Amino acid sequence: MLISSEPIFNEMTLVKNFINQFVSLLAISLVQTLTVNSQTTAWFADGYHGGVYGHYPDWVTSFMLDELDKHPYWRINLEIEPETWDSVKIRTPEDYLKLTGKFRQLQSDHRLEIVNPAYAQPYGYNISGESLIRQFHYGIKKTLNHFPSARFITYSSEEPCFTSALPAILRSFGFRYAVLKNPDTCWGGYTRAFGGELVNWVGPDGTKIITVPRYEVEKLEPGSTWQTIAWKNSPEYIKLSRDYGIEHPVGMCFQDAGWKNGPWLGDGNQGDIQNVYVTWTDYFENVTGTDPDLNWNFSQEDVLVSLVWGSQVLQKLARQVRIAENKLVLTEKLATIVAAYNGPSWPEESIDQAWPPLLLAQHHDCWIVPYNGRPGNTWADKVERWTNVTNRICDSIIDNIWGINSKSNNVRATSIIRIHNTLGIDRNEIVTAGLPSHLDPLKLKITDSQANPVPFQITGDQGDNRRSVILKANVQSMGYCDLQIYESHDPVQYKSQEAGVSAKLSNDGSCTIESDLYRISIDAKHGGIITSLVARQSNNREFVSNDNRFRFNEITGYFYDEEKYYSNTDQPAKIDILENGPLMAKIRINGRIAEHPYIQLITVVQGQRRIDIEMEINWQHNPHVGAYNNYNDYESTDLEKAFYIDSCKLVAWYPVRLESQKVYKNAPFDVCESRHSDTFFSRWDSIKHNIILNWIDVADQNDEFGLTLLSDHTTAYTHGKHYPPGLVIQYAGKGLWGRDYRVKGKTELKYALLPHEDRWDKSGIWTEGTKFNEPLVAAWLPTNDNKVGENRSLLQVSKPGYEITTASLIENDLVVRIFNAESDNEPVTLNFNCSAEKAERIALNGEAIEEITLFHEKHTDAAVRLSIPRFGFSTLKLSNISTNQ
Repeated sequence: MLISSEPIFNEMTLVKNFINQFVSLLAISLVQTLTVNSQTTAWFADGYHGGVYGHYPDWVTSFMLDELDKHPYWRINLEIEPETWDSVKIRTPEDYLKLTGKFRQLQSDHRLEIVNPAYAQPYGYNISGESLIRQFHYGIKKTLNHFPSARFITYSSEEPCFTSALPAILRSFGFRYAVLKNPDTCWGGYTRAFGGELVNWVGPDGTKIITVPRYEVEKLEPGSTWQTIAWKNSPEYIKLSRDYGIEHPVGMCFQDAGWKNGPWLGDGNQGDIQNVYVTWTDYFENVTGTDPDLNWNFSQEDVLVSLVWGSQVLQKLARQVRIAENKLVLTEKLATIVAAYNGPSWPEESIDQAWPPLLLAQHHDCWIVPYNGRPGNTWADKVERWTNVTNRICDSIIDNIWGINSKSNNVRATSIIRIHNTLGIDRNEIVTAGLPSHLDPLKLKITDSQANPVPFQITGDQGDNRRSVILKANVQSMGYCDLQIYESHDPVQYKSQEAGVSAKLSNDGSCTIESDLYRISIDAKHGGIITSLVARQSNNREFVSNDNRFRFNEITGYFYDEEKYYSNTDQPAKIDILENGPLMAKIRINGRIAEHPYIQLITVVQGQRRIDIEMEINWQHNPHVGAYNNYNDYESTDLEKAFYIDSCKLVAWYPVRLESQKVYKNAPFDVCESRHSDTFFSRWDSIKHNIILNWIDVADQNDEFGLTLLSDHTTAYTHGKHYPPGLVIQYAGKGLWGRDYRVKGKTELKYALLPHEDRWDKSGIWTEGTKFNEPLVAAWLPTNDNKVGENRSLLQVSKPGYEITTASLIENDLVVRIFNAESDNEPVTLNFNCSAEKAERIALNGEAIEEITLFHEKHTDAAVRLSIPRFGFSTLKLSNISTNQ
């Protein structure tokens, strides 16, 4: 029986559908007969890409349906932004009803398939693993609102929207297949050529998904910087594929929605080749029909991608996305902790409103064409608006987590400050909170729940109403602690507490910072370079190399209008001490790069492994920073482009004293060891993966020591035989499509350095990265609140190296996702301070995978034991929980 969602489904409709199916099958049969007699058969995945934010004119829906009716041999794969269907429903309701009425049958007949339901078609490699999960979660939910019968079986993308961890994410959402081709839109990159007809794409956690790769013989198109030879199933491509042993060669082109081509290859007849249009799932299940034997242990460096890294516009939007991304996952977990202990209920509606704008800010077009659009409504402008919405919602939740405004200074003279920890580890770290104006810092005393003094430090000038208190709190995992802050006749003077971190200026203006972990020497005469970085915890090991042509903390770039490299070492800098212990020391370096002033803040915290650096460059005009001037002769087809050449961009260099260096880099739910001898390339056909997502780690050959560079945004990094690790800061010049990537006003960024012993995982580098992203959160409580004096921990993880990527508490059901970043494959125990009726592991699509035994351990109410492979994640649901209030 045929099923339709059309209001009227009569006998004439049945007859019409039958005739259409008969004609379609007859056409395929004729094509196959001709192929056997005289032609070589090839297959082709046609379709459309775009959407209401990318490109989707009002007439497209009707056009697609009309063309399908006209050409019964045609098949289309759709990669359309899910929000598009909201717009179609309003703006062209008749077309919407026609599409929704035919959708089930078109899908069943393999004439139409949705192949990328992600909310905003993100690249994937430039955002967090949790964000990538939410792209599919919210995108699938939105799509099913319009097409309840939609099935999501094969993933494919017109752009290089790939990352190494996709197999596990896709499989958990129910996908069975994937495609690693993007033959017609390789401006931003492509995957490495590998294998033949089908491979098993193996993710970092061992999950496999059957995949059509970019074949070993699928060369880049000559005379192009955006295509491979598979974009039109060229005779060369089909011959190379057949000669390689590929029995069912397939090409692909997803047309931009709005192109009026109809079938991309016409009727498919190309002389000696007859192309058969397919949806991707039809190709996997009805054309190839076999499981591959070849496993491809796909590395993140098999994603060969390049954008205009270092450009001010891209750097700014990347920071905006990262800030909102970090704040939203922190807010989710913070709200879960609060809701579990009788705070406000978990803000499900607000969270669901906060994610979509962030997901849209992760749209690939934001990153590759940030200047596109009308003035005031470019992609970059949209990112700022979208992330502002997400941040405002998060701030509203955080500011009122206990029913009061956490920023309010209207609290009693004796007050409680509650410190929250959203990570799955205990933390003993600093947190900063605004100091109520009525409290005299010279009479201040802070104690914990056991009345023990808590170390603190006051920031700001005497008499400044904006003064803050920096305090060191010991907070259990996924929980909070209460500290009492009050005026006392026996105050603990913050300047006379036990010795801690300190900064000292020399007569020549240079500076030395000392803490329990480091001794750092900074040279003012040479622009603020770091001449020594001694790690006390590593037997006073010196990490600075002075044998390199670059200096540690040197900032250089080639200003091609002047045909000269400029460096901060060209001019002396002025160093001021802003904070001088005992918990935090902060210095300010005022220097210049050419005539452009910059400020660099270096912060060292007692007991903190990370050395934080903030930078602000105040550009005096629009300089050109890059390899060369190609303003007058830029051609999009030129293989070589200036924005590929990172060695000439403005870079902060950090030559480290390590022998035979190698690089580890993190990626969404992954860490890989680099296979590159260096990160440099100058041509589109020679792209190397040189991207820093959260951090890179430079180690010696034996993994005895390393230096981690953490970044607050996705950008490029540098490293090679003659080049130390460096962070790409600025490029200004021609970029993609000849756009002028200018600088205007300030460039701002934050990053950090972390010297360490042992390999990255044994040294807990992933965990340090999560600390960098999710600081402790302080909230003021009035003393008459009956919850004061508490120390709570909702969840403890029995081993280090695991990240809690999200948590929610809806209708007493606690859902937690945990990622194994650094630990071995042995089972891990999760101890919950709550009771539960049932525990089960669930897939990302919400389906139950298995029930898990609940047991009791130590002083916790419930515990579960999970086996999660390295770089794997697991989603756990505890039903009907109850906490001891």
